[in-house]
Amino acid sequence: MSSQRFPATEDSINGAKEKTAAEAIPILYGILEDPSSSSEAIKIKEVAITDLSDHLREEGRAEELQSLLTRLRPFFSLIPKAKTAKLVRGIIDSVAKIPGTSDLQISLCKEIVQWTRSEKRTFLRQRIEARLAALLMENKEYSEALNLLSGLIKEVRRLDDKLLLVEIDLLESKLHFALRNLPKAKAALTAARTAANAVYVPPAQQGTIDLQSGILHAEEKDYKTAYSYFFEAFEAFNTLGDPQAIYGLKYMLLCKIMVNQAEDVAGIISSPKVGLQYKGPELDAMKAIADAHSKRSLKLFETALQNFKTQLDEDPIVHRHLSALYDTLQEQNLCRLIEPFSRVEIAHIAELIELPSHQVEKKLSQMILDKKFAGTLDQGAGCLIIFDDPKTDAIYPATLETISNMEKVVDSLYARSAKIMA
Repeated sequence: MSSQRFPATEDSINGAKEKTAAEAIPILYGILEDPSSSSEAIKIKEVAITDLSDHLREEGRAEELQSLLTRLRPFFSLIPKAKTAKLVRGIIDSVAKIPGTSDLQISLCKEIVQWTRSEKRTFLRQRIEARLAALLMENKEYSEALNLLSGLIKEVRRLDDKLLLVEIDLLESKLHFALRNLPKAKAALTAARTAANAVYVPPAQQGTIDLQSGILHAEEKDYKTAYSYFFEAFEAFNTLGDPQAIYGLKYMLLCKIMVNQAEDVAGIISSPKVGLQYKGPELDAMKAIADAHSKRSLKLFETALQNFKTQLDEDPIVHRHLSALYDTLQEQNLCRLIEPFSRVEIAHIAELIELPSHQVEKKLSQMILDKKFAGTLDQGAGCLIIFDDPKTDAIYPATLETISNMEKVVDSLYARSAKIMA
């Protein structure tokens, strides 16, 4: 950081724009050192702050961005609160674009929240607290995020700031979903939709609401409704050129696979609107899963999971549904294979299904316990013994019906005797 001072003029700003990031940074710091507080100088300094934060981001100097915010506090007292909020959020956005800075962002937000409380900047504090809650959720610090949100929601509802309320309710829905509390996740999403209906919501925010709606419907196995929400989210993000569009598309393909329409996946991927623009590992992963599902092949399914670990296993939404799909596919295949036998070696079934013997044995024992079929495992001989489906004895339902009818007769007689005695 240079100690040389530059005048806060357009010439200084233009001179910095013609330099590389490393050369421009000392000049921009120098402009901020200018003691002038005229309206012209303040405007120049605002531009300098924006340019400086961009250059520091390009250079990956996250710590300097944090110290810049502390350094600018005296300057913030000279400009309107709305402009201060814009500049502060801009610097935080710059830090967020530098990889591996999640812990720094959390400490930075906490620092700003303390400063805004002391300065009584409520508008800015609420938005930074919402940002902090989102960061804590990404960092899996759920209890702290929930405590922060619960107080913030009450405060924002009193102020009736609809746009911020939409953001906070949506964040609360995501947080409860991460904690597997679906009723509360749905309630928070409904509150977000209600607030969104009362105010203009930017298309990106509406897309995020639709994406979360699709995720919750998919969790309830309502894949057709989920598909329509994911499609709406994809359309919104695609129009804006938002990178979240790929997730809307990916989850659309997931819904197609889950409703046994895997053959439609190739058609969606090869369509002109999608094919060229979003071609990459995310779509390749879903195509591989669709192929495996169409062929009912567990080996292809496992190969896809290994080849696309990042896209499938590390995406919690996809991973949860594919785990259920894999289990169903495995059960269907095993039931089909054991159907002709009354006694069969586990090793032979493992060979037919192309899976390790220990995995097949574990799955078969689970299926027997879940009463998917009647049988037992002879582990000494390494065999599966399948029993014929037990015939239901008709005497039990008939006996239950007789007892039920007798109960009605006794109740009727008791009612009549009660009337006579009265």
